[in-house]
Amino acid sequence: MGMSVTISAAAGTDAEQILKLQYLCYQSEAELYGDYSLAPLTQSLDDLRAELGGGCVLVARLGEEVVGSVRGTVDAEGTAVISGLIVHPRMQRHGLGGRLLAAVEERLAGEWSAKRFRLATGQRSEVSLRLYRKWGYERTGTEQVTRTLTLVTLEKEAAPAALATTA
Repeated sequence: MGMSVTISAAAGTDAEQILKLQYLCYQSEAELYGDYSLAPLTQSLDDLRAELGGGCVLVARLGEEVVGSVRGTVDAEGTAVISGLIVHPRMQRHGLGGRLLAAVEERLAGEWSAKRFRLATGQRSEVSLRLYRKWGYERTGTEQVTRTLTLVTLEKEAAPAALATTA
């Protein structure tokens, strides 16, 4: 078989590949909502580079190609906001989205001390909603963003860290 997909921290040099992949991945969302002005489709390279420097950004690579990505930040109360989960269309439906989600949760809980995770997706994005429910996320709210787009917010508590046993 060919190369396997690896997940690692994004480097500053990945910004252009992530932005191109983001643009490709959000075309189906734009079509679903009839709105090609969605933030991921209008984000600038400079804004993305700033995100790379300010939070946890992971990439999935197939050789040198970035085929997936996810981002997360943690606020002062320990809530991690996960965003930008994207997987190249040709790599979808093979578990890569779940692998990226698990990897960012692990990193945010371990290195950033996240106590809970929060993410949002469009109400018509059934594939995303199904993935998040599968990973234990529960709906906590909605927000109408435009006439056609309502965001669904989902959350879950971080798994407790392995408890150190002391006698």
